[in-house]
Amino acid sequence: MEANWIVVGIVLIAAILLVVHLFRQNQKDRREYEDYLNNQSKPKNETDVGDGL
Repeated sequence: MEANWIVVGIVLIAAILLVVHLFRQNQKDRREYEDYLNNQSKPKNETDVGDGL
């Protein structure tokens, strides 16, 4: 019975570490995606904002 609690503890710790890793990775990806969207919408120079003439 003692070995079962050890296995349960190891699995629980692994699950918690996985959730923490996925949360941090998601935050990093969200920041990178927001930066990409913010930089994509800005014109690179003044000639890109012309009135088509």
